[in-house]
Amino acid sequence: MRGIPWRLLGAGVATAILLDLPFPIAGPLPAWRAVFAWVALVPLLLGLFRLHEWEAARALRWRLGWSFLAGWLCGASWFGINCYWVYDTMHLYGGMNVAMAALSLVLFSLFLGIWFGVLALALTVVREATAGRRLEWVGFVAIPFLWVGMEFAIARVPSFPWDELGYSQIDNGWLMRLAPWTGVMGVSFLIASMNAWITAGMSRRKSFGFAGWLFTVFLVLFLTFLRGGQTPIAPTATAMLMQPNLDVVNDDVWVSSEWDRQMAQFQKLGVDTCKSFLNGMPQTRAMMVSPECDPNAAKPALLVWPESPAPFRGPDPKFQAGIAAIAKADVEPIIVGNIGMDTDPATQQDSIYNSGSVFALDGHEVGRYDKIHLVPFGEYVPARRLLFFAHQLTQQLADLGRGTERKTFRITSADGNTHRYGIFICYESVFGDEVRQFVQMGAEVLVNISDDGWYGDTSAPWQHLNMARMRAIENRRWILRDTNSGVTAAIDPYGTVRQSIPRHQVGVLAAEFGYGNELTFYTRHGDWLGVICAILSVGLLAISGRVLLSRL
Repeated sequence: MRGIPWRLLGAGVATAILLDLPFPIAGPLPAWRAVFAWVALVPLLLGLFRLHEWEAARALRWRLGWSFLAGWLCGASWFGINCYWVYDTMHLYGGMNVAMAALSLVLFSLFLGIWFGVLALALTVVREATAGRRLEWVGFVAIPFLWVGMEFAIARVPSFPWDELGYSQIDNGWLMRLAPWTGVMGVSFLIASMNAWITAGMSRRKSFGFAGWLFTVFLVLFLTFLRGGQTPIAPTATAMLMQPNLDVVNDDVWVSSEWDRQMAQFQKLGVDTCKSFLNGMPQTRAMMVSPECDPNAAKPALLVWPESPAPFRGPDPKFQAGIAAIAKADVEPIIVGNIGMDTDPATQQDSIYNSGSVFALDGHEVGRYDKIHLVPFGEYVPARRLLFFAHQLTQQLADLGRGTERKTFRITSADGNTHRYGIFICYESVFGDEVRQFVQMGAEVLVNISDDGWYGDTSAPWQHLNMARMRAIENRRWILRDTNSGVTAAIDPYGTVRQSIPRHQVGVLAAEFGYGNELTFYTRHGDWLGVICAILSVGLLAISGRVLLSRL
């Protein structure tokens, strides 16, 4: 098998393995593993920069082709390792056989891995265009711009910005000062810059010096504008977050007695503010706290039921009456995850949505938010006609409708205070540029309802939690995260999980939280850094490509 650059391919696989270590694997991320993010990209980057030296006699097309394939292998391997839970979800909960579930994971990984291939190809084009022109430093400086440009593209085109590099530092309070300015992509930029600096140091001293100078300038600016510590934000209200722990496969039908039992439990737990909770995240060293019970304490400001397989259908009179009765009996406004439905008066066709409905103290429905960003192959099948061959995959899944409008809701609590809430559902938590729009619209607190029961005991619930924590940091808002099976938590504006309850248990969290009015730079401007990096990357690639074409 002569002609195959095994060192380059091996470097790609090494980066995929190292890149998975700073993210949750089967539980909460140990803090020490976050350090791997700062060197994870080095094997692939070093292999790409040395390919010209190793294989200088080879044709340019050969080097470009293998660079793309090495990047593709790296990306496919990383997505396969990081998102191994796709197999479990499809097999254990989606009804797929072993072969189809495995095939789904492979195709998923190969599809998303293409973006790493494009990144590697772009970097090689820049490297080849600047070789021997005293411009070798351009390739190293381009790395963080190309990386963030890739993250921006993945968020916009396949719409799967899962575990972007910056999430690996979610527990680094010092670095998280950057997020309210740049979002998670700014942290990714900083980490990619360090990887570029190390790569330059292992390649050529001149480039190492220039890249080090650039990194130092960026770091000094970072420290200058973001110095200062965290200001404690005292909670001023309490929300009751239900965790019903329903079976995601079987709990979609409640016959008469089961309906009555579940609704009675819902009502009872909705006022039980004396339940114990974890002072931090589950499955860590967080202590269980038993609160002092004050019979004269103010009524909770809100009662929340998560996205779940409960048989809650918006137009169902039984559902409407049941939720209204709980709101009146507990004297609490309610946000409840349910299936929303609309009927087109012209065609009489029904559209169904993954929704969150808001009920006032008197039991009437204030409004409904319909989920806008749906989960591909979970809530809809992209290119269903093209995937007709995947009979087992597409036959059992009906497409949900997409919501068309982001909304915030003015909710009045029992003490007469009115505040504005923003609701986002499950997968929407991974889109920072979208969640910030609720805050732009006046949301003083964010409510995230989710059903992570589909993930089982894999890495996904913990990865999902960390991405929700980043949304709190970017927008400086409390997030009330209510899930079917965990992690149900109160997240403060600095991304710290202040309270939670154990996973896979029926329970309720009396979550203390506060209201905010600050609009961060990121809230106002969104993924501005991603846009800049994408534009600069395209421009640099166009110039470098033109140089290479002139040599052919």
